[in-house]
Amino acid sequence: MTGTALGPHPTGQPTVTSLAVADPGSLIQSVDWVAIAPPLIAALAALAVLITDLFLPERHKKLLGGLTVAGLALALLALLPLTGGSPRATFCAQNVAGVTGNAGCSYVADHFALVFQLLALGGALVAALLSTHTVEHEGLPRGEYWFLLLSSATGAALLPASRDLATLVIALEVASLPAFALVALRRDGRGAEAALKFFVSSVTATAVMLLGVGFVYAASGSLHLGAVAEGLAHAPAQLKPLAEAGAVLTLVGFAFKVAAVPFHFWVPDTYVGAPLPVAGYLSVVGKAAGLSGLALVTTIAFRPYAHTWGLVLAVLAAVTMTAGNVGALRQRFDTRYSAVRLLAWSSVGQAGYLLVPLAAAGYAPSGADQLGATAAYALIYGVVNLGAFGVVAAVGGRAGASVDDFRGLFARRRWTALALAFFLLCLAGLPPGVIGLFGKVVVFRSAVDAGLGWLAVVMAANVVVALYYYLLWTARLFAPARPEGAVTAVAERRLPASLAATLGLTATAAVVLSAAPQLVLQVVGGTLF
Repeated sequence: MTGTALGPHPTGQPTVTSLAVADPGSLIQSVDWVAIAPPLIAALAALAVLITDLFLPERHKKLLGGLTVAGLALALLALLPLTGGSPRATFCAQNVAGVTGNAGCSYVADHFALVFQLLALGGALVAALLSTHTVEHEGLPRGEYWFLLLSSATGAALLPASRDLATLVIALEVASLPAFALVALRRDGRGAEAALKFFVSSVTATAVMLLGVGFVYAASGSLHLGAVAEGLAHAPAQLKPLAEAGAVLTLVGFAFKVAAVPFHFWVPDTYVGAPLPVAGYLSVVGKAAGLSGLALVTTIAFRPYAHTWGLVLAVLAAVTMTAGNVGALRQRFDTRYSAVRLLAWSSVGQAGYLLVPLAAAGYAPSGADQLGATAAYALIYGVVNLGAFGVVAAVGGRAGASVDDFRGLFARRRWTALALAFFLLCLAGLPPGVIGLFGKVVVFRSAVDAGLGWLAVVMAANVVVALYYYLLWTARLFAPARPEGAVTAVAERRLPASLAATLGLTATAAVVLSAAPQLVLQVVGGTLF
């Protein structure tokens, strides 16, 4: 259908201007279904769980957990056809000026996206295995729980492949909104309070981020990350203050998801109030989503301001790792919830380490070259941290376990104690947890190579401080049990199959990576963009 518009004419008579598209077929795009398969399969699995829950009798709703695990496993398998070839892109705009290649596309399945999709979907799969026992043990609503977990995993898998600011914001909210409800599913009073703190903090950060995105769009004239970089580089002088303010405000939302200071106060209370698998999920998958978004907007969209955000992230990394380790040191081991609180503050400290390579990327000629260190450390951290949460679930049953409840665990559950000891040593970066040491060396080297010697010194000091509480917890595993016995009834029974599978999977992965740490480099090796 041809459209027309009336315009003025020198003679006073209106002229007819054709608004028809010369080639209407150019507006029709073909969707690369293989490229979008990983998040699409997770979304379809969430829809299948939601519909199945409506018609499935209550006695058969245990099958929903198996359906969730199968959907996430299938989404992981969908990554295989995307490896080993050139990046695949879809949802591309033909009229994005100043960009080349896939820079005008909203979805790009490149190596960077695949690595973080592996972490997001793999972490969600481990969290689903861990959740199978928790959902039954705590009487959580099955259909709602599995649907929300899959929905959040869909957003986390979509985010690293997003290449425009609008899709990034949408993916971040799809990952976050179901997580609020997941935290609130525990009906013991703490869940609602934890979810409210999480929600209020997140909404505030999102509002600030959206304001920043608006400023960036006004200054650059585009939402595509590559075009944003071009627009910011050539922005008029009067728009530069607006662009710089927009860049800072945009980073706030992603800094919240990473749990960087000063956006970290929600972490301890939220982890304590949430079901344990959800706390583990937030500590790994939620952090991976925020980290991937932060990497994309800094190294691509805000590249013209590299030295500015590089310094900001360096300071943020130093303050975050210090605050996390100081918070962990202040935890009393004999109080309720101290085990989860210690892991929560530890995750804040680990977020500081994860930010170091991103800060180094601001000082490197090509920021993408530094991202391999962040991706490698994120993969290592994801495996061992989910394993540690799995052991807490096996020993404490609920988040109320204290660190002292693990005293003498080796005498009662030898393999469980050895698994937790190995996870803690990996987090500390001590042998035989070679993979943890390897990850810290990779991150440390990225700071040194970028000329951030002061940040490397701060990181080294924090690693030494963290050894104290990791080793204290490890020592309790092999100490004589207290006469009164502090182990709960859950720890005395045989481990449920789902918990045993979770611990076996994460422990095996950690041992294999410690024996062959080069496997991590092979996964994240090469240019990530």
